[in-house]
Amino acid sequence: MTEPTKDIAAKLQHPRRSLGNRHRSQAEKFLSLSETDSSNLLWAEQSARQAVLHDFTNPDNWRVLVRIKLNVGDHAGIHAVLNDLFAVLGRDPVYLTQLEGVDMSESGMGILEAALVADPLDPDDWWNGISSDEGSILSFIERVGVLDMTDHRANILFSRRLERLRDSGREEDYLKLARVLLAQRPSNHEAWSALGRMHERRGEYDQAWLCYDQAQSNFPEFLVRDQFRERMEAKMDGRAPTPWKVPEVTQRVEFLKRMQKLSMSPSNDVRDDVVPDISGNTDIFGEVAHLRSEGRSSEAFFLARRMAAEGIDGALELVEEIRMEISDE
Repeated sequence: MTEPTKDIAAKLQHPRRSLGNRHRSQAEKFLSLSETDSSNLLWAEQSARQAVLHDFTNPDNWRVLVRIKLNVGDHAGIHAVLNDLFAVLGRDPVYLTQLEGVDMSESGMGILEAALVADPLDPDDWWNGISSDEGSILSFIERVGVLDMTDHRANILFSRRLERLRDSGREEDYLKLARVLLAQRPSNHEAWSALGRMHERRGEYDQAWLCYDQAQSNFPEFLVRDQFRERMEAKMDGRAPTPWKVPEVTQRVEFLKRMQKLSMSPSNDVRDDVVPDISGNTDIFGEVAHLRSEGRSSEAFFLARRMAAEGIDGALELVEEIRMEISDE
């Protein structure tokens, strides 16, 4: 029986280093064999693509793919590979401009190496490179606000970078940037859960519940919201003067409104501070459809969740539909 596409996509969300290494080893073997039989270049390229697919965080997987493209003479292909790498790195405009009018046969490998040195894919290598320089850390914090992290690989990569920032003691920066990250790709349930744990540890229980609620809503099998509620009930157990309660609808709506505002891209022809009002809006479903038609799925998702929180008929089904849409992107 064929495995459903969404299940395959879910399994490929996170790097699998062993599989990446296996496919890269195959690619290097076929590349070596191509010196006597050029037909092996096709097999080399297929294996290299699989290596990048299974582990986009290993720079050697990108290197071997570009080497093969150079051997084939596929200069357009090198451009496509670099463009894909830059999507993983958040589509930084500084990187993208390097691809304009460049002879890839001469400069392709150099551009690749420069990007990998300046912006390491391994989160520990990346953190080791900037952790001792306050200016570099502040530059990163500023950059996160303008990067495009909607690609699921970019979202995972920057989630790991933010974890290193958090673990260094910069909790306030982490709390702010994690919301920026999640506003761009709300289906990242693990990042929602990590943010919830941070709020829970700080005693910010309403914020923790709101984050856990997002995590479980995006991945129903991930029972972090239910488990949090059980922990809170066991902790209080009638001993506290004011037992904790699930946040009111108004708090949930305000939280979702803030997330929707964060998800608005500066490139969209909208005012950053304008968030559609649900009450009395007879065409709110039309507003969601409009956002989806423009590819603004994250905004549509948070708006639909607000509708669901306020009990609008049909909103829950719409939330699920958009959730699946984002997961498949």
